[in-house]
Amino acid sequence: MKIASYNLNGIGGRLPILLQWLALAEPDIVCLQELKAPQEKFPENAIRDAGYDVVWHGQSRWNGVALLSRVGKIHETRRGLPGDPADEQSRYIEAAIGGTLVAGLYLPNGNPAPGPKFDYKMRWMARLDAHLETLFDLEAPVVACGDFNVIPTDLDVYKPENWKGDALFAPEAKAAYRRLLDRGWTDAIRHLHPDERLYSFWAYWRRSFERDAGIRIDHMLLNKAARETLKAAGVDRRPRGWEKTSDHAPVWIELDAAPAGSTKTKRRR
Repeated sequence: MKIASYNLNGIGGRLPILLQWLALAEPDIVCLQELKAPQEKFPENAIRDAGYDVVWHGQSRWNGVALLSRVGKIHETRRGLPGDPADEQSRYIEAAIGGTLVAGLYLPNGNPAPGPKFDYKMRWMARLDAHLETLFDLEAPVVACGDFNVIPTDLDVYKPENWKGDALFAPEAKAAYRRLLDRGWTDAIRHLHPDERLYSFWAYWRRSFERDAGIRIDHMLLNKAARETLKAAGVDRRPRGWEKTSDHAPVWIELDAAPAGSTKTKRRR
């Protein structure tokens, strides 16, 4: 089963990019971030016509997350990260899909740091840590994926010196991400590519993509049950080279697990 995560940087203008990539890559489950669309403006019909069931948590102009499945119905289990009833930002959605629990997230950027936005980022990471702790020991595979807005190590950035003082590379953010790994969560891409420079984001300026001057901020974390079935993981760089594309590229994993009690949805014609 192939599970992918993709920050679209706006689904309204990049729906053709998404549909082209879905047809090319044929992922079974997809986590989308940064929809930048209110709930009623999400292109549900186009996604379903492409052969995917879908649930989404939209927000006007900012944020927004979605889950897509072509391997059976999506059984939503949570919308919004627990721990702060006053938090109205659409950054977390969770569902059981084909025997796997999938948590899709869009972690706050946190810039400028220090400041209120960075404080919110760190509170959000603490809430994420607390919630994922309740999921880790489930017998079913659990995949927590999305745009974490954290560069974990120097290996994950083209020029570390250029990111000093940025919230994505702040020691506090890196330490919070490290705590997730210390609790047992496996960074799938780094687990299978321990020494390789793999990036998932390239800025639009200074030909960053062409020079491969990127950062790795899109991650897929696995609990023990999911890690034991991990076959492959990587970054699909192809969409980043297309016209009018997102500044992110999809990240993906393959699990050696057939979806429980479901068959792949046929693409509508």
